[in-house]
Amino acid sequence: MVSDSPQTIAQVLQWAKHQLSSHRVSDDGDYDSSIIDSKLLLCAALDCELVYLLTWPEKELTLEQQKTFKQFIAQRLTGQPVAYIVGYRDFWSLRLKVSPATLIPRADTECLVEVALALPIPNNAKVLDLGTGTGAIALSLALEQINWTVTGVDKSHAAVALAKENALVNKLTGVDFKQSDWFSAVEQQKYHLIVTNPPYVESNSVFLEKGDVQFEPKSALISGEDGLDDIKLIVQQSTGYLFPKGWLVIEHGYQQANAVAQLLELHGFDKIRTERDVDNQPRVTLARFL
Repeated sequence: MVSDSPQTIAQVLQWAKHQLSSHRVSDDGDYDSSIIDSKLLLCAALDCELVYLLTWPEKELTLEQQKTFKQFIAQRLTGQPVAYIVGYRDFWSLRLKVSPATLIPRADTECLVEVALALPIPNNAKVLDLGTGTGAIALSLALEQINWTVTGVDKSHAAVALAKENALVNKLTGVDFKQSDWFSAVEQQKYHLIVTNPPYVESNSVFLEKGDVQFEPKSALISGEDGLDDIKLIVQQSTGYLFPKGWLVIEHGYQQANAVAQLLELHGFDKIRTERDVDNQPRVTLARFL
């Protein structure tokens, strides 16, 4: 995009892909996301859907649109996550606002939603989402099961405010969000299902210096030397908040499935199993409380 004259969608996408690829911003060593990153940023600049780019590749941008797109690419070249630049991330069938106060919802977590929806629990189940962040899990469950009573909690005031905003934007006002450090402010009641995507990264993990994670809140990522501090607390304390035969569903690191299963067995859970995510990694372990 050297020229200041109007460029077509195809031309600016080619320029952007070259910029991101040559700077290796969108390359995590396994996958180069420069093409999809360019398209997502252009959609944000044009306020359009991806299909528009495919349908009108010869459509010229206005100079203002080109300026906005160049600014987006400049931000991405500093390593800023695409979701933070455009202000949203699509998850399940929802469009969720995001901010640096929360983790960016990922496709891996959709596995947890699928698992939870398939569980044999009452049609009027009470559900608790621990560490709700953007509200991604709680809102997805509420969308699919309108008779469930869903509560999402997070220790971050900013995260709770964002989750409430996402509920309003997606017209899912029946979900209750509140500030709580895990169970600290949860009322003494029982739930049929507790779901959580807690921090589970080891404090010395090299993963923390790669890609989007560098810009996400460390408090939502790190959980002690083995990454299991929060999961240990959740497993232990959840037994006081589950109905008999209630379920606990936990997202965790791909190398933590055995450790999580052992914790669940130790605290009186049965029917323990692990499900794999979209990349075929062991990502979610669930169990029933006796």
